[in-house]
Amino acid sequence: MAKKEIKKVVLAYSGGLDTSIIIPWLKENYNNCEVIAVSGDVGQGTELDGLEEKALKTGASKLYVEDLTKSFVEDYIFPTLKAGAVYEGDYLLGTSFARPVIAKRIVEIAKAEGADAICHGCTGKGNDQVRFELTIKAFAPDMEIIAPWRIWNLKSREEEIEYAEAHHIPLKISRETNYSKDKNLWHLSHEGLDLEDPANEPQYNKPGFLEMGVSPEQAPDQPTYVTISFEKGIPVAIDGNKMDGVSIIKTLNKLGGENGIGLADLVENRLVGMKSRGVYETPGGTILYRAHQVLETLCLDRDTQHYKELISKKYAELVYYGQWFTPLREALDAFVDVTQQTVTGDVKLKLYKGNIINAGTTSPYSLYDPEVATFDEDEVYDQKDSAGFINLFGLPIKVKAQLDQKRMQK
Repeated sequence: MAKKEIKKVVLAYSGGLDTSIIIPWLKENYNNCEVIAVSGDVGQGTELDGLEEKALKTGASKLYVEDLTKSFVEDYIFPTLKAGAVYEGDYLLGTSFARPVIAKRIVEIAKAEGADAICHGCTGKGNDQVRFELTIKAFAPDMEIIAPWRIWNLKSREEEIEYAEAHHIPLKISRETNYSKDKNLWHLSHEGLDLEDPANEPQYNKPGFLEMGVSPEQAPDQPTYVTISFEKGIPVAIDGNKMDGVSIIKTLNKLGGENGIGLADLVENRLVGMKSRGVYETPGGTILYRAHQVLETLCLDRDTQHYKELISKKYAELVYYGQWFTPLREALDAFVDVTQQTVTGDVKLKLYKGNIINAGTTSPYSLYDPEVATFDEDEVYDQKDSAGFINLFGLPIKVKAQLDQKRMQK
């Protein structure tokens, strides 16, 4: 391997298998360079425990642990929620929008430390390499990027474990339980092992598989009701109790998890072209998406609601593809923010064995007029008007049919 003049590297560090072995690998392959580890706290919880000791023991000169949860929620999760962005109909983008907030902070630290390069542990098959590197390019376009998975001789997670054992690096996983997982405040993803075959049903009831909740079969036999209050598309309270965004997600994660909410098993199209199978736990996020969608049906006019559904798909692609810091995403945010000016109100939901059931919605900006919509007698809607509307609306269909008949008669 060609040695570059790199003296100081900032590493995106999670303490997992990949980044644990990257520290000694960097020192071996880049002339014993200084390695500064950076962990972005986006709600991983206990996964951050003991990271400093581990990073220093494996060769890092220091470890930054940056609390990014508030920014993660307010600057990434809530804009995506307001947009209603869902990738391929099921994926609520838990890993996708966690990467730009982490990578942006890593760039800031790399600049402050005078680093020669930034390193990440993403594989050459995944989406995360794109998300990290596009963010780095957006804020440090000339920064050297090191991606070991694309250049080292290790070809599998099995070989990584062997490398770790040879270098006396402690791991929290084993060969038997080596699911590839990503956890943050919003979700937990599971990939690998038996999940690599789409024919295999996920082992939801197997002890230890689910971490954020239970399977629907194990959920209580009685439903749980929850009311979520929104102001301009942003959740602000649960059951009348005002909360910050982080607390709202934590509270709904607990309620949703207890009721088997938010499990998604999907085969998705990765940006690099292949299909991959993943199982996701997103209990609180699933509740928030449903509540927000329900409130919009009450507060948005038809044309705005339908057009917003079109852009939500594009927004999801931008997030999934790592294109957060782009002019198009900012432009879509401007559109979404205008649509959210009246998305204020309360949504009551019933949580029951994996299901979310609407239980009542109110808003001061409601566009639902019972006097117009009623099937009973009213004095505000003249049903005879619909005849003229249908004649004009259906005129192209009628004219085409008439002309087709004439052509057939010739």
